[in-house]
Amino acid sequence: MAVELLQQGPLPRVTIAVLAHPRDPMFEVTEGVRGRPRRSIRTLTLALILCAAPDLAGRAPAAPSKVLVLEGGTIIDVSRFGKSGADIQDAVVVIRGGQIVAAGSRTTVSVPADARRVTVKGKYITPGLVDGFAALGNQAEANAYLYMGVTSIVGLAGGDARRPPLFLKAKPSPRIYRLEHVGYEWTRDDRPREFSEVETTKQVDAFAKAGVKVLLISFAITPERTRQIVRQAHELGLATLGTLGLTSYREAIEAGVDAFVHTSRYSLELAPPEMHEAVANSPFGQPRIEFYKFLTAIDLEDSKLKRYAALLGSSRVALVPTLSLEYLDLPGHDNPWKEPVAAILDPKDIHLPANPLTGNRDAGSEDLADASPPGFPQKVLRIEERYRRAGARYLTGSGTTAFGTMPGISLHTEVQLLTRIGLTPRQALAASTSNFGEIYRWSRVGQVKAGYNADLLVLDEDPVKDVRSLKKIRMVILDGEILDREKLLAKE
Repeated sequence: MAVELLQQGPLPRVTIAVLAHPRDPMFEVTEGVRGRPRRSIRTLTLALILCAAPDLAGRAPAAPSKVLVLEGGTIIDVSRFGKSGADIQDAVVVIRGGQIVAAGSRTTVSVPADARRVTVKGKYITPGLVDGFAALGNQAEANAYLYMGVTSIVGLAGGDARRPPLFLKAKPSPRIYRLEHVGYEWTRDDRPREFSEVETTKQVDAFAKAGVKVLLISFAITPERTRQIVRQAHELGLATLGTLGLTSYREAIEAGVDAFVHTSRYSLELAPPEMHEAVANSPFGQPRIEFYKFLTAIDLEDSKLKRYAALLGSSRVALVPTLSLEYLDLPGHDNPWKEPVAAILDPKDIHLPANPLTGNRDAGSEDLADASPPGFPQKVLRIEERYRRAGARYLTGSGTTAFGTMPGISLHTEVQLLTRIGLTPRQALAASTSNFGEIYRWSRVGQVKAGYNADLLVLDEDPVKDVRSLKKIRMVILDGEILDREKLLAKE
């Protein structure tokens, strides 16, 4: 016989074939929807044969989630900001539905019978890399990030000479954690106007509803508004990043800002009050050049520098130095265009790019906002090294596509420069993976553990011995799927 299940709403009727006699006592007639009679089942012992297509919600039956298992590799431990070292050899990682469901030694992790098993013996398993300050302008750039193992970016809105508008339609694409400026707007006379408390509240709420994940608190924001933004952002689960002016960095630390971006910006705390104020009011004008000259000349044993470094080292705030913005002006730099994936990128999409043949810029920019004094890039690294010595915490951000930085390629530059200022390879790897989960409270980001996103790299060599091994990628796994890296190199 056939029993018709009736339910409220627009869902279709579903017919179930029942292997039982209609007068069987296991059946009873009850009041149906809108007064219509229906038969209901009083026991679960009946054998039911469901009609092939729709389920009770009107959907096709969900296919069982695919299970991917990596066997035999070494899981690199990036916990505790890279201070731990509990790597797991001969490990098993079980992935289902884009999530890691188990990870550990072979003796502690069971392999599901229906799993696709991939042997990675002798290889090294790390979380996918995160670029914490980056642009994405087209599909080729998305491919470049993924090819280089960057599975997530904090994506800048862009739309100026340095960075393009954020391209959200790439497929495949790294995960994009959207970043937006908050708390002000530009007026017709090209001056920033800070929003009121009510305006700011509405803007932050709107950003949260739109899926924005990081709020950039910028030059024009006062301490009172900074405190408001941080409180509201944290209530809504958003992270905060500061490149400040009217709010001092000490005040931002007290307010609970999660991270600061650009050594050349958060070192403004070292400047005299009048210079600090001038840069806050004209962050891309002549005051910026005067400040850069001041930084270039500062004594590394200056007491104010030591006090500020100690403050950074003792606080929860993380630093996103974007040292790769200075890379092409440092002696002995490599030519980024020699990376295989650079072949799919267009120099026209890069602000002040290196010459593909020489690896150097053909000429500097005449724009005041792009200028810096001689010796400035080297001094930036030495100042950042002082912050690192004092115990500062780090996140990686390449600054792509400004000042010659390139998608995916420059994140590796950033990691290498972090080791140049004194981080161990493991700490630098943590800065580009697990530290984001710790600092931004992203509970599924950056570790090879159960419950985390299945965004992983399988490497041919140990990155803890040499961070350059992060380029020796055997496999990129994004959302639980193994990507075809060779296909990523194909030009459209």
